[in-house]
Amino acid sequence: MTTFLSRANDLVQPTEFRRISDGFAFGGDYSPEQWPEKVWLEDIQLMRRAGVNSVNLGVFSWGLIEVADGEFDFGWLDRIMGLLHEGGIGVNLATPTAAPPIWLLQAHPEILPVNDNGIRAAQGGRLGWSPSSATFRRYALRVVEKLAERYGEHPALRLWHVSNELGNENAKCFSDETGRAWQRWLEATFTTIDALNEAWGTAFWGHHYTSFGQLQPPRYSRTGHNPGLLLDFERFSSDALLDHYRAEREVLRRITPRVPVTTNFMVQNHPGVGDYRAWAGEVDLVSNDHYTIGIDPERHGELAFSADRVRGMAGGDPWLLIEHSTSAVNWQARNRAKSAGELARNSLAHIARGAEGALFFQWRQSTAGSEQFHSAVVPHAGANTKVYREAEALGATLSAIAEVAGSRVETASVAMLFDYDAASALRSGRKPTVDINSLAVALELHRALTARGIAVDIIHPSDDLDGYTAVLVPTLFLMTGENAGRLTAWVSAGGHAVVTYFSGIVNEHNRVHGTYPGVLRDLLGVRVEEIFPLFEDERVTLDNGWTGSIWTELTHLDGATAVAGYATGELEGVPAITRNTVGAGSASYVATHLDAESTGALVDDLVSRANLRPVAVADRGLELTRRVGDDRSWLFAINHSPDPLHLDAAGLDLVTGNRFEAGAVAPGSVVVLREDTRS
Repeated sequence: MTTFLSRANDLVQPTEFRRISDGFAFGGDYSPEQWPEKVWLEDIQLMRRAGVNSVNLGVFSWGLIEVADGEFDFGWLDRIMGLLHEGGIGVNLATPTAAPPIWLLQAHPEILPVNDNGIRAAQGGRLGWSPSSATFRRYALRVVEKLAERYGEHPALRLWHVSNELGNENAKCFSDETGRAWQRWLEATFTTIDALNEAWGTAFWGHHYTSFGQLQPPRYSRTGHNPGLLLDFERFSSDALLDHYRAEREVLRRITPRVPVTTNFMVQNHPGVGDYRAWAGEVDLVSNDHYTIGIDPERHGELAFSADRVRGMAGGDPWLLIEHSTSAVNWQARNRAKSAGELARNSLAHIARGAEGALFFQWRQSTAGSEQFHSAVVPHAGANTKVYREAEALGATLSAIAEVAGSRVETASVAMLFDYDAASALRSGRKPTVDINSLAVALELHRALTARGIAVDIIHPSDDLDGYTAVLVPTLFLMTGENAGRLTAWVSAGGHAVVTYFSGIVNEHNRVHGTYPGVLRDLLGVRVEEIFPLFEDERVTLDNGWTGSIWTELTHLDGATAVAGYATGELEGVPAITRNTVGAGSASYVATHLDAESTGALVDDLVSRANLRPVAVADRGLELTRRVGDDRSWLFAINHSPDPLHLDAAGLDLVTGNRFEAGAVAPGSVVVLREDTRS
């Protein structure tokens, strides 16, 4: 089965692309340059034993390939490419531009990014370059061209991996060169300076501009910058990084038009970098890095939310988990190791939600450098370890379920609207409380639905809503009138929407629409007079027994009916949960931040009113997802709990090779059923 076909490359038909892998891709980042060559043969032997078929190679190797300005040494890379090919292992070859060589940084320190205090970064990290640096661009494209010319026809090459985590350490630069690029971007965006002044409301604090040449990046100014400027600077910064990606991609396409190109997103772990929905149309395969957060008491819930976000960006097409960890990372305050079986559950949860492979950072654990205590497939203790054995078992599982590769995740009945622009706007400027963000409510709603076995598609507010029964709009701070109109029409046709506080407030320029909840006011049938944020430990009780925190509002009914009101606190008696009938549908509004139990009750009410059905009948807590092909379907059931959970389904369990009839999914295990024919 051919998987990972290009979606964006117009130069050839997608079916003409060579395969990335047979079945699911499995492997990870490989850094042979960190090891003596005698270790390479052992690595390849262990890779073959574990079922590895795909490695990311050369990610940080620029200084070892171009050892001096214009002086290239490909000997070691030639040798490892040959060995990997002989071992039957495909290569996702990286352009090494995430790590400018020391000779380049010392010859041209002006390429290093500048922070908002005007301080230029020093050498010694990674991604030490400004996206707007013309000098860096020139050197970067030269090394990309050399790589493409040398390895474009290599039989091991499966995929180009452009740079690494673009924007992770160089998301924003405030240099003079960046400032000039920012001015050009603004002029192209607004055309006239009067249009910019109107969009941003620059009359406030006397920030009126008379020419684009007066604009500067939002450097340190002691007081807050204009929210419209901050939002547009985030957009510009994302576009600057995307422009660099495109420049590298075009070199690769010119020389190797039949090899797909990607770069690794950081959709969840670094939400402030890159408008990835815009980026998704620029890559031939959407690829994402994901790392669980150690302090999260339910890490698998956040993982499921992230994977659904990536699938939404990919338009439901196959995508690749190009990095995740076998166990602990090294960059959190406290780096928790994964428990027994968590490696497989994490990997298969991504697969269940549309990933066409699971790759780790990294293959062999480094003994030196800043990531020496980041986990790997082969840890410091070697292959006779829990981690390697679990990775080896995962390789066998992926082989056993290979027939699922190339299928798509079944479309859900519930959509959640999420928008990077709205998240950026919420970060840009001062808000009523520091406790509000774009992810918290969305994640809690997603967790509640997942626990009930109900699938969710996370999509953009401009995406088509046809076919969905329910739509969730959690803290969608920025919303255009056009998208609000689309949602209203969908509700009127019979849909059920749930909107939470501080949604629909500002337009695309970060300007307040008017009376809250802004462009959603008519749909929701409420008018918010004033916001009453709560202090850190403050709680309110609603008259239906639910509990809220963080946020309350002085809400007036303007066509809607009250479902629940505040029973305690300053707003006692004021509506807190409302519902408005619109045509054949309904729109509910939640004016406070519900705790987990109350969020579950809200979801239960929606399930009942919208007649939502779980992916399969099962005990609560069993994570359920279905992938579908032309004539088959596969049900993934993941038990993250220490107790057996019942699943009412039947089919061949591809993991064990045994038939499964309605019964228990063992604690900590995964079942992948080739389902019996469904009516």
